[in-house]
Amino acid sequence: MTWEAFYLFCFVVGFVLTVVSFLGAAHIHVPHLDGFHIHVGHGHGGGAHGASVFNFPTITAFIAWFGGTGYLLTRYSSLWYVAALLIAGAMGTAGGAIVFWFLVKVLLGHERDLVASDYEMTGVLGKISSGIRAGGTGEMIYSQEGVRRSCGARSEMGTPIAKGTEVVVTRYERGIAYVRPWEELAGMETNQAGPAGS
Repeated sequence: MTWEAFYLFCFVVGFVLTVVSFLGAAHIHVPHLDGFHIHVGHGHGGGAHGASVFNFPTITAFIAWFGGTGYLLTRYSSLWYVAALLIAGAMGTAGGAIVFWFLVKVLLGHERDLVASDYEMTGVLGKISSGIRAGGTGEMIYSQEGVRRSCGARSEMGTPIAKGTEVVVTRYERGIAYVRPWEELAGMETNQAGPAGS
């Protein structure tokens, strides 16, 4: 195999795998060959945001840029093969670095680890969107992590709560929020603080 054919092979393989990587990132499913699976995503450790420098997209970019540069240098220049190999390697590294930078800064830049306390329901303030009858179940709307959500709600005391009432979740069990009206809780705190302050 000549250097020109080797570089061309690298470029074609790198380009095809880059397309497969893109399709995987876009959640387009590529048929699996018998017993052959390609896992598209990022590895563990090594880079920022938990993305490894050696991941599928950066490796495929390296191979494609390495092959493309090497092919052009061997086909259209009279460089010594070692010089062409070094330049192709440098260009492949640059291509992989650009893809890694894009992955970390653009695609993963706004991601953060999930913390259970961010989704704790106790203490959440919401509004009743479907009234709660005495001993019955209604619905509340609330905002959490910048997203508007809804869930089933029951009165903590078993009393009816009208639609539009602001409520606080006192406990959360099996997908149901047990709530009390905000004014009621605020009034209790004021009454408890009143005698101590006088």
